[in-house]
Amino acid sequence: MAAPSLNPWVVFLVRRLSRFVFSLWLLVTFAFLLLHLIPGDPVRNALGLTAPQDLVERQRETLGLNDPLHVQYGSYLADLSRGDFGVSMLNRLPVIDTISQRLPNTLSLALLAFLAVTLIAVPLGLLMAILTRDGRRRPLELGFTSGSMVVSAVPEFLLSVLLVYLFAVNLGVLPIAGKAGPSSYVLPVAAMTLGSAMALSRLVRVEVLGVLGQDFIRTARAKRLRAGRIYLRHALPNAVTATLTVSGLLLAGLVVGSVLVETIFAWPGLGPTMVSSILAKDYPMVQGIVLVYGTMVLLINLAVDLTLALLDPRSTIREAA
Repeated sequence: MAAPSLNPWVVFLVRRLSRFVFSLWLLVTFAFLLLHLIPGDPVRNALGLTAPQDLVERQRETLGLNDPLHVQYGSYLADLSRGDFGVSMLNRLPVIDTISQRLPNTLSLALLAFLAVTLIAVPLGLLMAILTRDGRRRPLELGFTSGSMVVSAVPEFLLSVLLVYLFAVNLGVLPIAGKAGPSSYVLPVAAMTLGSAMALSRLVRVEVLGVLGQDFIRTARAKRLRAGRIYLRHALPNAVTATLTVSGLLLAGLVVGSVLVETIFAWPGLGPTMVSSILAKDYPMVQGIVLVYGTMVLLINLAVDLTLALLDPRSTIREAA
């Protein structure tokens, strides 16, 4: 008697969650080893060459660096399970307190940028696909493709500097830096949005063009359905799979890529804290922020996988079979 086969959805979820747990374990292990891969004594590096030796030894004892490596690793995992990310070498405050204060500012900036990217890229890509389908309006297609490639190739930090010069220094219509009201969001969000929106709009256009050439679109046109219904109800939903995959990666990139933008605009998020902690060799703080950024990327990727599975369950069943 043949053994009953497992539900493909169960197999899919087990695989995805197993991959997430394994990736999270690798991330935690890397964060732990970060302190041990640094040449020399990390405590001496952080406190400086002039620090008294007894202070260095006390700090090493506090961090548990005098214990065997496997004991340190076990203690590190136990502390993380309790939400204890350690104590900053600079201000002697718990790392989790600093992260809790600054993480909402980073997330608000990244989510606003992602929303702006979506609101710009999807309508723009759809419009360009409609206007340039079947080889129409070649100059418009060339201008859009070339212009979007140029804008998306400009690094975010350079775009940030250009926006500050134009709108803050030259025109004086927006604040240069800091978080002081809604207007302070405009420049950092714009710096994070423009390049990504142009890149995503090109993908949306290509995907929509592919869908517009399929038989069910021709059938819809033969039924004399309104153009708006054909594009919005039939073409766009069928072109969303690849776009959603890239959008998830884009959101992860916006979260991690906000480090430089936040630093340029003196935004009170994790970015400036990350940079200052690296420069000051505050390793517990660096470890904690690396864990937070890495975990957010893993969670976003997991959410994208689950969303794609719900939108296209047939592919999920084939993969899990």
